[in-house]
Amino acid sequence: MTLLLGVALEGRTVLLVGGGEVAARRARRLLDEGARVRVVTPRLDPVLADLAARGRIRWIPRAYRRRDLRGAWLVHAATGHPAVDRQVAADCERRRILCTNASQAGHGTARLAAQTTAGDVAVGVVSAVGADPRRSMAVRDGISLLLAEGALPLQPRRPASSGSVALVGGGPGPLDLLTVRARRLLAEADVVVADRLGPGEAVAKILGARARIIPVGKQPGHHPVPQAEINRILVEEASAGRRVVRLKGGDPFVLGRGGEEYTACLAAGIAVDVVPGITSAIAVPQAAGIPVTQRGTATALHVVSGHDALGPLGASPATLAALADPAVTTIVLMGVAALPGLVGAALENGVPTERPVAVVENGHTPQQRTTRTTLGEAERAVREAGVRSPAVIVIGEVAREGLLLPVPLTAPAAGTATPGPTTPRELIT
Repeated sequence: MTLLLGVALEGRTVLLVGGGEVAARRARRLLDEGARVRVVTPRLDPVLADLAARGRIRWIPRAYRRRDLRGAWLVHAATGHPAVDRQVAADCERRRILCTNASQAGHGTARLAAQTTAGDVAVGVVSAVGADPRRSMAVRDGISLLLAEGALPLQPRRPASSGSVALVGGGPGPLDLLTVRARRLLAEADVVVADRLGPGEAVAKILGARARIIPVGKQPGHHPVPQAEINRILVEEASAGRRVVRLKGGDPFVLGRGGEEYTACLAAGIAVDVVPGITSAIAVPQAAGIPVTQRGTATALHVVSGHDALGPLGASPATLAALADPAVTTIVLMGVAALPGLVGAALENGVPTERPVAVVENGHTPQQRTTRTTLGEAERAVREAGVRSPAVIVIGEVAREGLLLPVPLTAPAAGTATPGPTTPRELIT
Protein backbone atom coordinates (compact mmCIF):
# COMPACT_ATOMS: atom_id res chain seq x y z
CA MET A 1 0.00 0.00 0.00
CA THR A 2 1.02 3.63 -0.48
CA LEU A 3 0.60 6.52 1.93
CA LEU A 4 -0.15 9.78 0.12
CA LEU A 5 1.86 12.52 1.77
CA GLY A 6 2.19 16.19 0.85
CA VAL A 7 5.89 17.08 0.86
CA ALA A 8 7.18 20.67 0.90
CA LEU A 9 10.29 20.78 -1.30
CA GLU A 10 10.85 24.52 -1.55
CA GLY A 11 14.52 25.26 -0.93
CA ARG A 12 15.38 21.55 -0.53
CA THR A 13 17.69 19.52 -2.74
CA VAL A 14 16.30 16.86 -5.07
CA LEU A 15 18.69 14.61 -7.01
CA LEU A 16 17.84 13.38 -10.49
CA VAL A 17 19.94 10.45 -11.66
CA GLY A 18 19.59 10.36 -15.43
CA GLY A 19 19.09 13.10 -18.00
CA GLY A 20 16.44 11.89 -20.45
CA GLU A 21 12.90 12.96 -21.26
CA VAL A 22 11.42 11.51 -18.05
CA ALA A 23 13.96 13.36 -15.91
CA ALA A 24 13.21 16.56 -17.84
CA ARG A 25 9.50 16.29 -17.02
CA ARG A 26 10.29 15.69 -13.37
CA ALA A 27 12.74 18.60 -13.26
CA ARG A 28 10.16 21.09 -14.52
CA ARG A 29 7.64 19.93 -11.92
CA LEU A 30 10.18 20.03 -9.09
CA LEU A 31 11.34 23.50 -10.07
CA ASP A 32 7.71 24.66 -10.00
CA GLU A 33 7.61 23.44 -6.39
CA GLY A 34 10.69 25.51 -5.54
CA ALA A 35 13.12 22.59 -5.17
CA ARG A 36 16.87 22.85 -5.78
CA VAL A 37 17.46 20.36 -8.56
CA ARG A 38 20.77 18.55 -9.04
CA VAL A 39 21.24 16.24 -12.05
CA VAL A 40 23.86 13.53 -12.38
CA THR A 41 24.24 12.13 -15.91
CA PRO A 42 26.83 12.06 -18.70
CA ARG A 43 24.37 13.58 -21.23
CA LEU A 44 21.36 15.90 -20.95
CA ASP A 45 18.03 16.04 -22.70
CA PRO A 46 17.72 19.39 -24.60
CA VAL A 47 15.21 20.66 -22.05
CA LEU A 48 17.57 19.89 -19.17
CA ALA A 49 20.48 21.36 -21.12
CA ASP A 50 18.58 24.62 -21.48
CA LEU A 51 17.74 24.64 -17.75
CA ALA A 52 21.40 24.03 -16.91
CA ALA A 53 22.55 26.79 -19.27
CA ARG A 54 20.19 29.22 -17.54
CA GLY A 55 21.36 28.18 -14.09
CA ARG A 56 18.01 26.68 -13.10
CA ILE A 57 19.55 23.27 -12.30
CA ARG A 58 23.03 22.06 -11.32
CA TRP A 59 24.49 19.48 -13.73
CA ILE A 60 27.20 16.98 -12.75
CA PRO A 61 28.31 15.50 -16.13
CA ARG A 62 29.29 11.96 -15.20
CA ALA A 63 27.89 8.61 -14.09
CA TYR A 64 26.20 8.18 -10.72
CA ARG A 65 28.24 7.67 -7.52
CA ARG A 66 26.93 6.91 -4.03
CA ARG A 67 28.28 10.17 -2.63
CA ASP A 68 25.90 12.07 -4.94
CA LEU A 69 23.13 11.28 -2.43
CA ARG A 70 24.60 13.63 0.18
CA GLY A 71 22.22 16.43 1.10
CA ALA A 72 19.32 15.10 -0.98
CA TRP A 73 15.83 14.98 0.49
CA LEU A 74 14.41 13.08 -2.47
CA VAL A 75 16.01 11.14 -5.31
CA HIS A 76 14.56 10.29 -8.71
CA ALA A 77 16.26 7.46 -10.63
CA ALA A 78 15.56 7.56 -14.37
CA THR A 79 18.71 6.50 -16.19
CA GLY A 80 16.94 4.19 -18.63
CA HIS A 81 18.97 1.27 -17.25
CA PRO A 82 16.91 -0.79 -14.73
CA ALA A 83 19.97 -2.19 -12.98
CA VAL A 84 21.39 1.28 -12.33
CA ASP A 85 18.02 2.58 -11.15
CA ARG A 86 17.66 -0.36 -8.76
CA GLN A 87 21.13 0.35 -7.38
CA VAL A 88 20.23 4.01 -6.76
CA ALA A 89 17.03 2.91 -5.00
CA ALA A 90 18.97 0.43 -2.83
CA ASP A 91 21.54 3.07 -1.87
CA CYS A 92 18.71 5.43 -0.88
CA GLU A 93 17.05 2.70 1.18
CA ARG A 94 20.20 2.26 3.25
CA ARG A 95 20.45 6.03 3.84
CA ARG A 96 16.71 6.44 4.57
CA ILE A 97 16.24 8.78 1.62
CA LEU A 98 12.99 8.58 -0.30
CA CYS A 99 13.51 7.48 -3.90
CA THR A 100 11.32 7.15 -6.96
CA ASN A 101 12.38 4.52 -9.49
CA ALA A 102 11.19 5.33 -13.01
CA SER A 103 12.18 1.87 -14.27
CA GLN A 104 10.08 -0.01 -11.73
CA ALA A 105 8.06 1.82 -9.09
CA GLY A 106 7.94 -1.21 -6.80
CA HIS A 107 11.71 -0.95 -6.24
CA GLY A 108 11.48 2.64 -5.01
CA THR A 109 10.23 4.02 -1.70
CA ALA A 110 8.18 6.87 -3.22
CA ARG A 111 6.04 7.61 -6.25
CA LEU A 112 5.17 10.98 -7.73
CA ALA A 113 1.43 11.33 -7.93
CA ALA A 114 -0.45 12.35 -11.06
CA GLN A 115 -1.42 15.77 -9.76
CA THR A 116 -3.98 18.46 -10.52
CA THR A 117 -4.83 21.71 -8.79
CA ALA A 118 -7.92 23.87 -8.38
CA GLY A 119 -7.18 27.15 -6.70
CA ASP A 120 -5.30 26.31 -3.51
CA VAL A 121 -6.38 22.63 -3.59
CA ALA A 122 -3.97 19.99 -4.93
CA VAL A 123 -5.16 16.45 -5.66
CA GLY A 124 -2.79 13.54 -6.34
CA VAL A 125 -3.51 10.06 -7.69
CA VAL A 126 -1.25 7.00 -7.40
CA SER A 127 -1.84 3.27 -7.76
CA ALA A 128 -2.35 1.74 -4.33
CA VAL A 129 -0.78 -1.57 -5.40
CA GLY A 130 1.78 -1.92 -8.16
CA ALA A 131 2.38 0.87 -10.68
CA ASP A 132 0.03 1.96 -13.44
CA PRO A 133 0.88 5.62 -14.21
CA ARG A 134 -1.40 5.87 -17.25
CA ARG A 135 -4.37 4.78 -15.17
CA SER A 136 -3.44 7.29 -12.48
CA MET A 137 -3.25 10.06 -15.09
CA ALA A 138 -6.65 9.10 -16.51
CA VAL A 139 -8.22 9.27 -13.04
CA ARG A 140 -6.42 12.56 -12.40
CA ASP A 141 -7.83 14.03 -15.62
CA GLY A 142 -11.36 12.99 -14.63
CA ILE A 143 -11.02 14.63 -11.22
CA SER A 144 -9.51 17.72 -12.83
CA LEU A 145 -12.56 18.13 -15.05
CA LEU A 146 -14.94 17.83 -12.08
CA LEU A 147 -12.91 20.34 -10.09
CA ALA A 148 -12.88 22.79 -12.98
CA GLU A 149 -16.66 22.52 -13.33
CA GLY A 150 -17.23 23.13 -9.62
CA ALA A 151 -18.84 19.69 -9.35
CA LEU A 152 -16.83 18.72 -6.24
CA PRO A 153 -17.03 20.38 -2.77
CA LEU A 154 -14.35 23.06 -3.00
CA GLN A 155 -15.60 25.49 -0.38
CA PRO A 156 -12.91 26.00 2.31
CA ARG A 157 -13.72 24.82 5.83
CA ARG A 158 -11.21 27.13 7.53
CA PRO A 159 -11.09 30.93 7.25
CA ALA A 160 -8.77 32.24 4.54
CA SER A 161 -5.68 34.16 5.61
CA SER A 162 -6.83 37.00 3.35
CA GLY A 163 -9.99 37.69 1.41
CA SER A 164 -10.41 38.15 -2.31
CA VAL A 165 -12.96 39.23 -4.90
CA ALA A 166 -13.69 37.60 -8.25
CA LEU A 167 -15.78 39.56 -10.74
CA VAL A 168 -17.51 36.71 -12.56
CA GLY A 169 -19.45 37.04 -15.78
CA GLY A 170 -22.59 34.93 -15.42
CA GLY A 171 -23.51 35.03 -19.09
CA PRO A 172 -27.12 35.31 -20.29
CA GLY A 173 -28.62 32.96 -17.71
CA PRO A 174 -28.35 29.19 -18.34
CA LEU A 175 -25.93 27.44 -15.99
CA ASP A 176 -24.36 25.52 -18.87
CA LEU A 177 -23.22 28.82 -20.40
CA LEU A 178 -21.08 29.62 -17.34
CA THR A 179 -17.37 29.08 -17.90
CA VAL A 180 -15.79 26.20 -15.99
CA ARG A 181 -13.63 28.74 -14.16
CA ALA A 182 -16.74 30.60 -13.02
CA ARG A 183 -18.27 27.36 -11.73
CA ARG A 184 -15.13 26.53 -9.74
CA LEU A 185 -14.99 29.98 -8.13
CA LEU A 186 -18.66 29.75 -7.20
CA ALA A 187 -18.04 26.36 -5.59
CA GLU A 188 -15.23 27.93 -3.52
CA ALA A 189 -17.09 31.11 -2.57
CA ASP A 190 -18.04 32.18 0.95
CA VAL A 191 -20.17 35.06 -0.33
CA VAL A 192 -21.88 35.67 -3.69
CA VAL A 193 -22.97 39.23 -4.46
CA ALA A 194 -25.49 38.61 -7.22
CA ASP A 195 -27.22 40.66 -9.92
CA ARG A 196 -30.88 40.17 -10.83
CA LEU A 197 -30.01 39.02 -14.35
CA GLY A 198 -27.75 36.14 -15.30
CA PRO A 199 -27.85 32.72 -13.59
CA GLY A 200 -29.84 34.11 -10.64
CA GLU A 201 -31.34 31.56 -8.27
CA ALA A 202 -30.20 28.62 -10.39
CA VAL A 203 -26.61 29.21 -9.31
CA ALA A 204 -27.48 27.99 -5.79
CA LYS A 205 -27.13 24.46 -7.19
CA ILE A 206 -23.34 24.80 -7.35
CA LEU A 207 -22.71 26.96 -4.29
CA GLY A 208 -21.03 25.48 -1.24
CA ALA A 209 -23.25 24.64 1.71
CA ARG A 210 -22.06 27.65 3.72
CA ALA A 211 -22.10 30.22 0.92
CA ARG A 212 -24.18 33.34 1.52
CA ILE A 213 -25.98 35.16 -1.31
CA ILE A 214 -26.35 38.94 -1.16
CA PRO A 215 -28.81 40.15 -3.84
CA VAL A 216 -27.96 43.59 -5.27
CA GLY A 217 -29.93 43.45 -8.52
CA LYS A 218 -31.28 46.53 -10.22
CA GLN A 219 -34.62 46.94 -11.99
CA PRO A 220 -35.65 49.64 -14.44
CA GLY A 221 -36.10 52.84 -12.44
CA HIS A 222 -35.41 51.05 -9.14
CA HIS A 223 -31.87 50.66 -7.83
CA PRO A 224 -32.28 49.51 -4.21
CA VAL A 225 -28.51 48.95 -3.82
CA PRO A 226 -26.54 51.85 -5.36
CA GLN A 227 -23.20 51.11 -7.02
CA ALA A 228 -21.24 52.77 -4.21
CA GLU A 229 -22.93 50.42 -1.73
CA ILE A 230 -22.10 47.39 -3.88
CA ASN A 231 -18.46 48.50 -3.92
CA ARG A 232 -18.54 48.84 -0.13
CA ILE A 233 -20.03 45.35 0.32
CA LEU A 234 -17.31 43.77 -1.81
CA VAL A 235 -14.53 45.47 0.11
CA GLU A 236 -16.09 44.80 3.52
CA GLU A 237 -16.69 41.09 2.90
CA ALA A 238 -13.22 40.51 1.43
CA SER A 239 -11.58 42.51 4.25
CA ALA A 240 -13.15 40.03 6.67
CA GLY A 241 -11.14 37.24 5.00
CA ARG A 242 -13.93 35.88 2.81
CA ARG A 243 -13.77 34.64 -0.77
CA VAL A 244 -16.25 36.88 -2.56
CA VAL A 245 -17.74 36.27 -6.00
CA ARG A 246 -19.44 39.25 -7.63
CA LEU A 247 -21.78 37.43 -10.01
CA LYS A 248 -22.86 39.66 -12.87
CA GLY A 249 -25.09 39.01 -15.86
CA GLY A 250 -23.26 38.92 -19.18
CA ASP A 251 -19.63 40.05 -19.00
CA PRO A 252 -18.29 42.17 -16.09
CA PHE A 253 -16.57 44.67 -18.38
CA VAL A 254 -19.29 45.07 -21.03
CA LEU A 255 -21.58 47.81 -19.68
CA GLY A 256 -21.62 46.02 -16.33
CA ARG A 257 -19.76 48.55 -14.16
CA GLY A 258 -17.15 45.89 -13.49
CA GLY A 259 -14.40 48.45 -13.97
CA GLU A 260 -15.73 50.51 -11.07
CA GLU A 261 -15.82 47.48 -8.79
CA TYR A 262 -12.35 46.41 -9.90
CA THR A 263 -10.96 49.87 -9.13
CA ALA A 264 -12.68 49.99 -5.72
CA CYS A 265 -11.13 46.65 -4.73
CA LEU A 266 -7.66 47.68 -5.85
CA ALA A 267 -7.92 50.97 -3.97
CA ALA A 268 -8.75 49.01 -0.80
CA GLY A 269 -5.85 46.62 -1.29
CA ILE A 270 -8.13 43.67 -2.04
CA ALA A 271 -6.93 40.94 -4.42
CA VAL A 272 -9.34 40.95 -7.37
CA ASP A 273 -9.70 38.75 -10.42
CA VAL A 274 -11.96 39.04 -13.47
CA VAL A 275 -13.62 36.06 -15.16
CA PRO A 276 -15.12 36.82 -18.58
CA GLY A 277 -18.70 35.89 -19.35
CA ILE A 278 -20.77 35.62 -22.51
CA THR A 279 -22.14 39.12 -23.03
CA SER A 280 -25.85 39.45 -23.70
CA ALA A 281 -24.97 41.80 -26.56
CA ILE A 282 -24.04 38.68 -28.54
CA ALA A 283 -25.80 35.82 -26.73
CA VAL A 284 -29.34 37.22 -26.70
CA PRO A 285 -29.50 38.03 -30.44
CA GLN A 286 -27.99 34.60 -31.08
CA ALA A 287 -30.79 32.99 -29.09
CA ALA A 288 -33.22 34.60 -31.55
CA GLY A 289 -31.27 33.41 -34.58
CA ILE A 290 -29.68 36.82 -35.24
CA PRO A 291 -25.91 36.95 -35.92
CA VAL A 292 -24.46 40.28 -34.84
CA THR A 293 -22.05 40.08 -37.78
CA GLN A 294 -22.60 38.31 -41.08
CA ARG A 295 -20.32 38.17 -44.10
CA GLY A 296 -21.74 40.37 -46.83
CA THR A 297 -24.23 42.01 -44.44
CA ALA A 298 -22.54 43.43 -41.33
CA THR A 299 -18.82 43.59 -40.62
CA ALA A 300 -18.76 45.74 -37.46
CA LEU A 301 -20.53 45.91 -34.11
CA HIS A 302 -21.45 48.95 -32.01
CA VAL A 303 -22.63 48.29 -28.44
CA VAL A 304 -24.20 51.03 -26.34
CA SER A 305 -26.17 51.25 -23.11
CA GLY A 306 -29.65 52.71 -23.31
CA HIS A 307 -28.70 54.96 -20.39
CA ASP A 308 -25.88 56.41 -22.47
CA ALA A 309 -27.43 56.24 -25.95
CA LEU A 310 -29.09 59.63 -25.30
CA GLY A 311 -26.87 61.98 -23.36
CA PRO A 312 -27.58 65.63 -22.45
CA LEU A 313 -26.84 66.60 -26.05
CA GLY A 314 -28.75 63.71 -27.64
CA ALA A 315 -27.36 60.58 -29.29
CA SER A 316 -23.58 60.50 -29.57
CA PRO A 317 -21.95 61.01 -32.97
CA ALA A 318 -20.52 57.47 -32.74
CA THR A 319 -23.95 55.91 -32.23
CA LEU A 320 -25.53 58.00 -35.01
CA ALA A 321 -22.71 57.01 -37.37
CA ALA A 322 -23.20 53.34 -36.51
CA LEU A 323 -26.95 53.55 -37.09
CA ALA A 324 -26.41 55.22 -40.46
CA ASP A 325 -23.85 52.67 -41.68
CA PRO A 326 -25.59 49.62 -43.23
CA ALA A 327 -22.49 47.49 -42.52
CA VAL A 328 -22.67 48.10 -38.75
CA THR A 329 -24.92 46.32 -36.25
CA THR A 330 -25.96 48.50 -33.31
CA ILE A 331 -26.78 46.68 -30.08
CA VAL A 332 -28.59 48.64 -27.36
CA LEU A 333 -28.56 47.11 -23.88
CA MET A 334 -31.01 48.30 -21.21
CA GLY A 335 -32.59 50.45 -23.88
CA VAL A 336 -36.37 49.91 -23.86
CA ALA A 337 -37.11 53.26 -22.19
CA ALA A 338 -34.58 55.09 -24.37
CA LEU A 339 -35.79 53.59 -27.66
CA PRO A 340 -38.27 56.35 -28.66
CA GLY A 341 -35.67 59.08 -28.19
CA LEU A 342 -32.99 57.08 -29.98
CA VAL A 343 -35.30 56.37 -32.92
CA GLY A 344 -36.21 60.05 -33.18
CA ALA A 345 -32.58 61.15 -33.16
CA ALA A 346 -31.67 58.56 -35.78
CA LEU A 347 -34.48 59.55 -38.15
CA GLU A 348 -33.68 63.25 -37.70
CA ASN A 349 -30.10 62.52 -38.78
CA GLY A 350 -31.08 60.72 -41.95
CA VAL A 351 -30.98 57.06 -40.92
CA PRO A 352 -33.36 55.21 -43.29
CA THR A 353 -36.80 54.45 -41.87
CA GLU A 354 -36.59 50.91 -43.30
CA ARG A 355 -33.50 50.00 -41.23
CA PRO A 356 -34.42 46.61 -39.62
CA VAL A 357 -34.92 46.41 -35.86
CA ALA A 358 -35.34 43.39 -33.58
CA VAL A 359 -36.10 43.54 -29.85
CA VAL A 360 -35.36 40.32 -27.95
CA GLU A 361 -36.94 40.07 -24.51
CA ASN A 362 -35.86 37.61 -21.79
CA GLY A 363 -33.22 35.98 -23.97
CA HIS A 364 -32.30 32.36 -23.16
CA THR A 365 -35.39 31.87 -20.97
CA PRO A 366 -38.75 30.15 -21.60
CA GLN A 367 -40.27 33.66 -21.81
CA GLN A 368 -38.05 34.71 -24.72
CA ARG A 369 -39.86 36.79 -27.34
CA THR A 370 -38.63 38.67 -30.40
CA THR A 371 -40.38 41.65 -31.94
CA ARG A 372 -39.16 42.45 -35.46
CA THR A 373 -39.92 45.79 -37.08
CA THR A 374 -38.19 48.74 -38.80
CA LEU A 375 -36.76 51.95 -37.42
CA GLY A 376 -39.72 53.97 -38.68
CA GLU A 377 -42.21 51.58 -37.05
CA ALA A 378 -40.18 50.63 -33.97
CA GLU A 379 -41.81 52.91 -31.41
CA ARG A 380 -45.35 51.83 -32.33
CA ALA A 381 -44.44 48.13 -32.67
CA VAL A 382 -42.73 48.03 -29.27
CA ARG A 383 -45.64 49.82 -27.62
CA GLU A 384 -48.28 47.56 -29.20
CA ALA A 385 -46.31 44.40 -28.32
CA GLY A 386 -45.96 45.56 -24.71
CA VAL A 387 -42.19 45.03 -24.72
CA ARG A 388 -40.62 45.07 -21.25
CA SER A 389 -37.13 44.86 -19.86
CA PRO A 390 -34.88 42.95 -19.85
CA ALA A 391 -34.48 43.24 -23.61
CA VAL A 392 -31.71 43.62 -26.15
CA ILE A 393 -32.34 45.86 -29.16
CA VAL A 394 -30.67 44.97 -32.46
CA ILE A 395 -30.61 47.66 -35.17
CA GLY A 396 -29.10 46.78 -38.53
CA GLU A 397 -29.39 44.60 -41.60
CA VAL A 398 -28.74 41.41 -39.59
CA ALA A 399 -32.16 41.93 -37.96
CA ARG A 400 -33.96 41.69 -41.30
CA GLU A 401 -36.47 38.86 -41.42
CA GLY A 402 -35.39 35.96 -43.61
CA LEU A 403 -31.64 36.62 -43.29
CA LEU A 404 -31.34 33.38 -41.31
CA LEU A 405 -33.81 30.95 -39.78
CA PRO A 406 -35.78 32.54 -36.93
CA VAL A 407 -34.21 30.17 -34.40
CA PRO A 408 -30.66 28.77 -34.13
CA LEU A 409 -29.84 25.58 -35.99
CA THR A 410 -28.33 24.13 -32.81
CA ALA A 411 -30.61 22.66 -30.17
CA PRO A 412 -31.98 25.36 -27.83
CA ALA A 413 -31.13 25.33 -24.16
CA ALA A 414 -33.45 23.36 -21.93
CA GLY A 415 -36.62 25.32 -21.37
CA THR A 416 -36.22 27.60 -24.39
CA ALA A 417 -39.57 28.48 -25.96
CA THR A 418 -40.26 27.08 -29.41
CA PRO A 419 -41.01 29.27 -32.46
CA GLY A 420 -44.51 30.65 -32.77
CA PRO A 421 -46.38 32.34 -35.61
CA THR A 422 -44.80 35.08 -37.68
CA THR A 423 -46.29 38.31 -38.99
CA PRO A 424 -44.61 41.01 -41.13
CA ARG A 425 -43.75 42.83 -37.93
CA GLU A 426 -43.49 40.31 -35.13
CA LEU A 427 -41.86 36.94 -34.64
CA ILE A 428 -42.29 35.07 -31.38
CA THR A 429 -39.43 32.70 -30.51
